[in-house]
Order: sequence, then C-alpha cells, then structure tokens
Amino acid sequence: MKNILMIEDDPNILELVEIHLKDFHCTTTMASTGEAGIRHALTNAFDLILLDITLPDIDGVEICRILRAEKISTPIIMLTARTEEIDKVIGLETGADDYITKPFSIRELMARVKAILRRTEISKHAGDVQEKITFYELTVDPQKRKVLLGNNKIEVTPKEFDLLYLFISNPGKSYSRDNLLTLVWGYEFKGYEHTVNSHINRLRAKIEPDINKPQYILTTWGIGYRFTDEIKQHDKKQVQ
Repeated sequence: MKNILMIEDDPNILELVEIHLKDFHCTTTMASTGEAGIRHALTNAFDLILLDITLPDIDGVEICRILRAEKISTPIIMLTARTEEIDKVIGLETGADDYITKPFSIRELMARVKAILRRTEISKHAGDVQEKITFYELTVDPQKRKVLLGNNKIEVTPKEFDLLYLFISNPGKSYSRDNLLTLVWGYEFKGYEHTVNSHINRLRAKIEPDINKPQYILTTWGIGYRFTDEIKQHDKKQVQ
C-alpha cells in the first residue's frame, strides 16, 4: 500500500484523484493549504507528493524548495494551471520529479503516478544487488541511497542521487545533457537540458571541495559531463 500526500485546494480535484488512487491501492492524505501540506510532509512518510503550484497561502514552487531544503526526498509531481515554459523549468530545477498542466486527463495523471512509483520500486530493488562505490573520499550507497563525503553524510534529492550514481558507476564516460535527461529523467523531458546544469551545479556545491575546481564531476567541453578517472591510481574506485 502506497501512501500519497496531495496538496491541492480544489475539492473537486482532490475527490477525483482520491477515487482513482484507491484503485491503485494507495492511501491518500489531503491538504488544502501549503502550510498544512508542509506539516504533513515533515511529520509523515510518503511515497509520493502531488503538489499544486497555485495555493492560497504558499506557492507550490516555494513548498518544493522548502521540502528539499528540509531533506525531504519524496518524489514530487507538480500540478499547475500555468502554461508558461519557465514554470516547468523552475519546478524541475527546484527538485520536482514531474510536472503536469491543468486541465489534465485523469488517465494521464495516473500514468505519471504509476510511472514514478514503479521507478521508485525498481530503484529500491536495484539497490539490493548494486554495490556501494567509494571513489577517493566520496561514497555512494545504492541500497541506502546514501552519499558520504569522508565521514559526513551528504543530503541529496532523488534526482541528484540518480545522477551521481550513474556518474560514479562509469568513471571517465562522458554524457551529453540530452543523454542524462533520458537516462535519469526519461524521454518526456527532452528539451530541458538546462535542468541538468542546475542539478550538476547543486551536486558540485555539495560534494566538491572547491566548486571552481571540481575533482569529481568534470566538464567535457563540447559534450557534457563525466565523472573523473584522473585521480591517481591508489585513490581510484574501491568497491566495498
């Protein structure tokens, strides 16, 4: 049974979505204000958050920022009546996992919900067989979805983790922004390559000793990014 938080002030949408989520064997917690939604998200464990971008008290984008700043890594689908391209970009760059514009087909929304829940489940099971990887002072543990820098735990969002694990699993391999969007976000996000830049910048800020001279995530000029394979031999990747 999956537990889903829905932060939405339209009672008709709340009722409609709740009915269909029950068919997916999901329990639903409802919040009609941003403040209530934040409170629920900080005090309970959810498998997914459906977040309206336009709420009576707090903008959904700001709620997303707050939750990510509070280390809430639960996947988020943003719902909005806005159509401007910049809104989608801002939503994705503040840590949302998906984005759907109102009026939406309930079938489309349920397909997005199912896809994210399935990806989350696959990631959990994949972590059962994937090994923890240590490269110099950086350790990425897929079973616990945990990142350590030395002895310090580094808080990352789900997408930041997926990016970092892809990189550290393939040192020296260069990926274009388009490649990374396809591998980490999925084909539906083609055209939003600048979102990759924002996530890379945040990852570097968290793991690099000097963000101006990165030693882990390097830029491959004219292509995209790669994880270093240039640290001297005795410091290279150790699978533990």
